[in-house]
Amino acid sequence: MERRVLRGGKLIAASYDEREKHLRIEFQDGSARLFKGVPGEVWRRLTSAPNPGSYFEDRIADEYPNAPAGSDNSDTARAKLDALFGGASDPSGS
Repeated sequence: MERRVLRGGKLIAASYDEREKHLRIEFQDGSARLFKGVPGEVWRRLTSAPNPGSYFEDRIADEYPNAPAGSDNSDTARAKLDALFGGASDPSGS
């Protein structure tokens, strides 16, 4: 699952599984939601949007079936540190 730190609105990070077409969004309050049936193009537009929070609200929040995502403590902790210190979301640099 590819993961990216996001800046904008209440989002802190997102992960995408292209095979399953699952988008996992992590929020500043520590919660996460899993959106199903999300096309790869929506993922690409979310991660390249000038304001990912606005894109999420306009194009994702009410458009795809979703449910609370299971807790992934390592990803959430890393996302919080990245949000705080501006760290890279992908150690390989891609």
